[in-house]
Amino acid sequence: MKIGLFYGSTTCYTEMSAEKIQQFIGEDIVDIFNIKDTPISECLQYDFIIFGISTWDFGELQEDWESNWDQVAQLNLTDKTIAIYGQGDQEDYGDWFQDAIGMLHDAIAHNQCNRIGFWPNQGYEFNASKALTTDKSQFVGLSLDDEKQFELSDERIQSWCLQIMEEYAELV
Repeated sequence: MKIGLFYGSTTCYTEMSAEKIQQFIGEDIVDIFNIKDTPISECLQYDFIIFGISTWDFGELQEDWESNWDQVAQLNLTDKTIAIYGQGDQEDYGDWFQDAIGMLHDAIAHNQCNRIGFWPNQGYEFNASKALTTDKSQFVGLSLDDEKQFELSDERIQSWCLQIMEEYAELV
């Protein structure tokens, strides 16, 4: 089994998270790609895909994702398994916390893919987020805040990796 992890990163936080995910799951299992250097369509070579995205300023997409956004909506992810993680700042941008995760989730929602890796929203302080499930009990992906909760990121990443590997095993 191979997992393709595709991320965009401006300040390296999303990239560092990608590397931690790869280390935890296994370098022989997870292939990492920066979408600045690799076409997003390369993700179609994988049955299990992890997307890493960060929210910028007032609910905006990270620049590399924004540059590829038209291509994202056109991806045929039917029968693929998708997990999303993201970076955000819950204190300074609490009205838009993790919005990019929600926007990515919505952009691929038309696909008949398996979405895994939803994450509890407890332990965060924010006002609003487009990344919440309909019942608002979870984020649609792992939510990291390396600006304000860096000390929690490693534990969250490890727990999430175990979670997505278990959820994937149940699907296959």
